[in-house]
Formats: sequence, C-alpha cells, structure tokens
Amino acid sequence: MAKKSFYHFLGCIIPHRYPSVERAVKLVFNDLGLKLLDMEGATCCPAPGVFGSFDRVTWATIAARNLTIAEAGGHPITTGCNGCFASLWDANYELKHDDELREAVNENLAEIDREFKGTIEVWHYVDALYNLVGLEKIRERVTRPFKGVRMALHPGCHWMRPKIIKQKDDSERPHIFRELCETSGAEYVPYKDELICCGAGGAVRTADVKIALEFTKQKFDSLLKAGGADMIVTPCPFCELQLDMGQVEIQNYFEQQYTFDILHVVELLALAFGHEPEEFGLKTHLQYMQRKTHPNWERLGLEAKT
Repeated sequence: MAKKSFYHFLGCIIPHRYPSVERAVKLVFNDLGLKLLDMEGATCCPAPGVFGSFDRVTWATIAARNLTIAEAGGHPITTGCNGCFASLWDANYELKHDDELREAVNENLAEIDREFKGTIEVWHYVDALYNLVGLEKIRERVTRPFKGVRMALHPGCHWMRPKIIKQKDDSERPHIFRELCETSGAEYVPYKDELICCGAGGAVRTADVKIALEFTKQKFDSLLKAGGADMIVTPCPFCELQLDMGQVEIQNYFEQQYTFDILHVVELLALAFGHEPEEFGLKTHLQYMQRKTHPNWERLGLEAKT
C-alpha cells in the first residue's frame, strides 16, 4: 500500500534552532509508513499572534500562499509547530468560510499567479500520528520503552484552541497528546500548571523575556510540587525553546537552577523506537550547548555516550 504523503511545513524554529526535530520526525514517520515531502518555496507561516493581530488580510495572504503550494501538489500539510499549525489551519478554515476574506486574499495572490482554492487540509504531527497511524501501531514499533522514567507534558496553546472550531481535543481536559506520549512507556506526571502558556507566546518573549520566564518558572515550580519529572515533552518547538533555553535564562535572571530534559514528541518517539540520540542530534538542544552539558542519559534510560 502506498504511503500517506504530506507536505512538510518546517516553519522557522525547527530548521534554525531545533533541526533535531526535523530529523526525528523523518525517522518516526518513515518507521510508521508516512511520507514527508519537501515544501519548496514555503515561507514563514506567518506567526498568528503577531501578523494576525495587526493585519488580517496580510496574515491570511501569506498563509494562503503557503497553502497553495500544497494545493498545487495535491497533498495535505503537516507541521510540528503549534504556532505554524494554528496559522495555517486557521487561515485555511477562515478562507473556506469567509467569502469576503477569500476574495481579498485571492486578489493579492493573483499578482503572483496564485489562487487559494481550499482543496487541502492541515495536520499537526500529533493529529497524523494519533488519527492516521493509531496508538496500537505506534506501541508495536516501540523497542526501547521509557520504563521508570517520569514524564511531564506541555501541550501548548495553539494546537487545540479554540476547541469549538478545531475540535482536536478538549483543551480543558486534553487526552490525545498524553495518550500519544504514553506509548513511549514513560510514566505521565500531572501537575497543576500543565495547561498554562510556556511564556513565549503572543510575542511576550520578544517584548519582555523576563516576564516570559516568569510563566516558565511557574510551570517548573508547579511540576516540582507535583513530585518532579525526568523530562518534559511538548509538541511545539517554540515551547521547546522556551522550556529548554529558558532554564539557562532563568538561572541568569532569578539565580534558580532547573535541569529538566526537554523533548519534542517526535524526539521522544524516535528514542522509544530504538533510534540513537546521535541519529537526530539530541545533544544540540540549546541548554546543552549553552551549559556545555549533555542529556541525562541514565535518567532517560539511555546508554551513556559523551
């Protein structure tokens, strides 16, 4: 049977800050029979909380141009970034349901000989894995389960909100992301502030990094009150950056040290599937590069390699 194919929308953070996520998802999708296609000519999504807030038509035009690349090839888009997913999914939805917006956007696109037609769908990695592959098949692929490893989750904001429109999961009581991560064999650790923002969203990190870090610190402290965890898993590279690099920044701003290993969900699955950290560059995460350290191999149940 032919593999299900997706155009792979990388966005900005993955190729520039976390290329390990790009490599990990290619390993995981290939193992599970999904095919990723290069999306040549793609640009920034653009960031929904910035562009969309200032100029809806410009935001939708840029997003629509990306969507037309996939429309021309006849395959849906998948992305591993909550913000990119929100921008592309929301634009796709709004352009299909708002005639006035679609007319204005297509007038802009006509200047570069493009037209939004509304013929493809946008999937997050989580959606594709959960709905198209299924948890049973994913569990069957696990060869190195995270036995005895405590795992906290940060689902992020944009993937499942607004829940009435997206209907991806219950944003107040989410379970899809948790169930997907639990296929790794790790023990899920609930904590009070699991669902609050990482701190980076809405350009807060850009405007005032210290305020952004206060959100991050609150999450970490909430997790410690719940007994702590060996790692935190997220489906978003921007959240990953905030939780990962944020630990170094918190130490600088607040003189408090945290040492959580932060993994994108596809990095978690790549390890659970038996791939070695060197295959996708786990050690290139920003906190390791800044601190000149490496992942806590023993804590993650991996063979120590320096």
